[in-house]
Amino acid sequence: MKSAVLAVFLVAFQASALASPLLDRPALDPSIVMRVNSDAAASWTAEMSPRFEGMSLKQARHMLGVRFPESVGKDISCPVNSSVSTNDLPDSFDARTQWPQFVHPVRDQGGCGSCWAFAASEVLSDRLAIATQGKENVVLSPMALVACDTEKDMGCNGGWPEYAANYLTATGIPSDQCEPYDLTNITCPNTCVDGSAKKLYKYSSWSYVTGEAAMMDALVNHGPVAVTIAVYSDFFHYKEGVYQRHWYSGTLEGYHAIKLLGYGATDKGEKYWIVQNSWGASWGMQGTFMMRRGTNECGIELGALDRGCPLAGVPDVSA
Repeated sequence: MKSAVLAVFLVAFQASALASPLLDRPALDPSIVMRVNSDAAASWTAEMSPRFEGMSLKQARHMLGVRFPESVGKDISCPVNSSVSTNDLPDSFDARTQWPQFVHPVRDQGGCGSCWAFAASEVLSDRLAIATQGKENVVLSPMALVACDTEKDMGCNGGWPEYAANYLTATGIPSDQCEPYDLTNITCPNTCVDGSAKKLYKYSSWSYVTGEAAMMDALVNHGPVAVTIAVYSDFFHYKEGVYQRHWYSGTLEGYHAIKLLGYGATDKGEKYWIVQNSWGASWGMQGTFMMRRGTNECGIELGALDRGCPLAGVPDVSA
């Protein structure tokens, strides 16, 4: 009973910290770079990232757009498929190599808390191209989610991967050419920017793919997966290598949705995920990063928070 009360208190404290007014201090901290890069045991290197140069911590936090759990203290209930085995899967895999024409490039969400919309739209974009063998090879519109999926999600103020997947199943989104990403004009038009009718692309269904084996299986057989991680201060400073939260990582800054591309292992046998971010090519490894695999680093494998479990859908190819 005491542990349950303590857990609720800690979550409530974190929620309060995330919502409280912040000092306009920089997002980047030279002491974090120094500590990570001077640690011989660290598996990654840090830098004063050009992506966050001149940005306040408040501005950086706003880009972590997966909303805090709706119910404080609510348990994460991501179902784990224990029947999936990795025995028949390759030791390493990269969707960009497997489907070079169908996995779309790194994008930039700008200063909007729309990571949830980018992860959702990008995974559907890639999976649709893969499922149709390139017959429907289009970049889909995150703006359609930001501007139109407003019943439960909150545009630049964040959203939930589960609700985005529900919207992609029930309604769908057009191409990015039809509804471009424009933070100066966040509207939900009935037609494309050129006045033509919208063609909507959808999931026929979606499901959670929780756990290392299920995520690997989903990647190899059907393409990228949408995942959510908890972000700590050091993550803004990532440059290259296999990320794992550093012992001097600072505080929990928020939650972030991203696109899982593949997996592998270093020469030393350290397992990692390959992940595509939506912070542009100036951050990390040209917009991507590697994260420690098999230990649920930052919640990537078992769900970082409620409604933020790893998931992917089956594209509707009936149209």
